[in-house]
Amino acid sequence: MSDRENPSQVAVVGAGPGGYAAAFLAADLGLQVVLIGEEENPGGVCLYRGCIPSKALLHVSHVISLSRQAADWGVQFGEPRIDIEQLRSWKSDVVRKLTGGLGVLSRQRSVRYIRGRAGFVDGHTLKIKKQDGEEENVVFERAILATGSRPAGIPGITLRSPRLLDSSGALELGSVPKTMLVVGGGYIGLELGSVYAGLGCKVSLVEMTPGLLPGVDRDLVSPLGKRIENTFQSVRLNTKVVELQEGRDGLRARFEGAEGSPAEEVFESVLVSVGRKPNSDIPGLEKTGVALDARGFVQVDPQRRTADPDIFAIGDVAGGPMLAHKASHEGRTAAEAIAGRKVAFEPLAIPAVVYTDPEIAWCGLTETRAKEEQRPVKVVRFPWAASGRALTLDRQDGATKLLVEPETGQVLGMGIVGPGAGELIAEGVLAVEMGALASDIMLSIHPHPTLSETLMEAAGAFYGLSTHIYRPKKA
Repeated sequence: MSDRENPSQVAVVGAGPGGYAAAFLAADLGLQVVLIGEEENPGGVCLYRGCIPSKALLHVSHVISLSRQAADWGVQFGEPRIDIEQLRSWKSDVVRKLTGGLGVLSRQRSVRYIRGRAGFVDGHTLKIKKQDGEEENVVFERAILATGSRPAGIPGITLRSPRLLDSSGALELGSVPKTMLVVGGGYIGLELGSVYAGLGCKVSLVEMTPGLLPGVDRDLVSPLGKRIENTFQSVRLNTKVVELQEGRDGLRARFEGAEGSPAEEVFESVLVSVGRKPNSDIPGLEKTGVALDARGFVQVDPQRRTADPDIFAIGDVAGGPMLAHKASHEGRTAAEAIAGRKVAFEPLAIPAVVYTDPEIAWCGLTETRAKEEQRPVKVVRFPWAASGRALTLDRQDGATKLLVEPETGQVLGMGIVGPGAGELIAEGVLAVEMGALASDIMLSIHPHPTLSETLMEAAGAFYGLSTHIYRPKKA
């Protein structure tokens, strides 16, 4: 019997957090699944060259920072000695454990994993170019595109050099340069810049907009901005890199923008982190009914179905926040839709986290968007200077805020800046998704002393009833 006569029920193209989540759930729902990825095991960019290795290195950077801060508490450490080979090996071991586990999980579910690159022959056939050089056609009933995204470059810059890095190259940690220029003040640039600064590199950063983390509420960014100014060599806002040239001593960058800054400077390495673009240039895609928008993202409906009813798309390639957890939930939605369940991807709150020091996290309605939409909202803040737990950590620069509907008290959004913000934000996601009131959070007993109490105190501040700050509610 041929593949055409016995097609796979689901073919998933791309084995990152969205792809493998879709494949695993489809298998759990009783469907026959083929998963195609380029690495030895499922995991995608996030596990191999993104989320996981970056967080491992950020942890190391944070430990180094804490060792220096300990001098303020009467504990003295010497300057750290960094074994770059061992550090790289440890990071790789973290990745290997996770991706190896995914390989086991795929086999336990009888998901067939093919290592290679996929292109379309027609609307129900994929041609897989395997890593071993062989080719295989896979016929499918339904397909899910989970091909992700890739780093974007600086417009007008065509230089190719081993000194010019993107996020994947930076995470290889080939060496720690003496100086580095980070182009882009978004979360990737700030996270990786923090890693290299922690390892002893003199990091300079340029951002073309007036502030770091464009689009994020300014009160959340402010504590991070102050800390970055102390850890980075320089931060230049309203500045563009208009030229890069390779010389004997490094890459010479020419700037346009902020007055008073050098027009040119030489750096041993340059990290470009100016955004990402979708991997929608899939060979043969034009042979299907899939449609792209003007920016190259695959157009999908609430079930993540494309204009071709037998093909779905999830994650970065389908637009929206380029976040692994968003892709995973979209993948599960697509798998359930294929299995015949009545589902739609309609979240009220997709959490976002910047894993710098301090961390920044938010979900639901933001203050920035509320202002843009002229939406009435009550913003209440609890400063961590009033948190006993924050004081024991010597981190009173943080804050927790709630965005609350003024009349009903319904929680519409949450923002947190401070250590562990990424762990704390989940309570805000639950509150927004459940339509909780500020009183629900205020009356829920939180353990003391913890940073989680700041959520309870912020909720109390909405009613003028916070214990540790005096914020009488206005009539």
